[in-house]
Amino acid sequence: MRVDAFDFHLPPDQIALRPAEPRERARLLVVRPGTAQELTDATIADLPGLLRAGDALVVNDTRVIPARLDGTRARAGGSTVVIEATLIRRLAPDAWAAFARPAKRLAPGDTVVFSGAHGGTLEATVTAKTESGEVHFAFPLSGAALDAAIDGIGHMPLPPYIAAKRPEDARDRTDYQPVFARVEGSVAAPTASLHFTPALLEAIRARGVAIHTVTLHVGAGTFLPVKADDTADHVMHAEWGEVSAETAAALNAVKAAGGRILTVGSTATRLIETAAAPDGTIRPYLGETDIFITPGYAFRAVDLMLTNFHLPKSTLVMLVAAFVGHECQKRAYAHAIAQGYRFYSYGDACLLWPRST
Repeated sequence: MRVDAFDFHLPPDQIALRPAEPRERARLLVVRPGTAQELTDATIADLPGLLRAGDALVVNDTRVIPARLDGTRARAGGSTVVIEATLIRRLAPDAWAAFARPAKRLAPGDTVVFSGAHGGTLEATVTAKTESGEVHFAFPLSGAALDAAIDGIGHMPLPPYIAAKRPEDARDRTDYQPVFARVEGSVAAPTASLHFTPALLEAIRARGVAIHTVTLHVGAGTFLPVKADDTADHVMHAEWGEVSAETAAALNAVKAAGGRILTVGSTATRLIETAAAPDGTIRPYLGETDIFITPGYAFRAVDLMLTNFHLPKSTLVMLVAAFVGHECQKRAYAHAIAQGYRFYSYGDACLLWPRST
């Protein structure tokens, strides 16, 4: 399909710069394709009532690391250059791949000293630059010691559409972190997860809905534009994920008993579909996934999906269109814009039923 088929105009004032407070007040567009009530306005607080006893909620327990680092490059006899780096993928216990600005001012062998706003420094050596624009850094620390150093000097990696409008601040350390975050490794939040609070999770459990976790570490590639003109020519970025044997067995039992699987966010959706066999059985999974879901894809295991409203021409909009149907996706987004829904990471959400098959 043509990528521009997924374009739309979003008024800039509908880009959310802060999450709703309290979180349950965020708006929720309920989308039931092809029904008399195809689009229904609700709130996140209404979510438990939209589920049935025996259903299962699948959440991504990845934890966002403060992956944006500020530093300087200094060469003997040369000028000092201010460098901003966003870590995107761990290469080894003591090495990371990153996007850096200005990357053209860095070369293998250069030393960059990253520093925190409240003190502390971390030195890194450039070991490589790739054709895709990555810069590889090696650090003198390793493992947990390196993690602690990055946590001490790093900034939360707010998406460009937020960072361009305001600086990161102390609130973002909690606002941009899901309540069930556990496994460190993401450089962007699984944003549908940001709507949940302990009280909401308790209300969901009281409804008779089980909550299960998977892990998918969100990479910075989630914000990269689709540069191809046709979806068939786009190369999807890979992200590491895990579906444990325990979670796979529990979800298969839910399906066998007639329950539905609701995935929270595109990350959980893509991982469950990666782990699913053609007959819908969910298998344990450990490794990278680069699954690219576009209209025409036949979903194997996911019955319902909760997700935020996404960027024009993004792979995430394409995923939504695949789930509800392209025409329904366009109607849902037009309704959300007309009704003043808030978009993107800190914005509102939609609860999606699958297109009729």
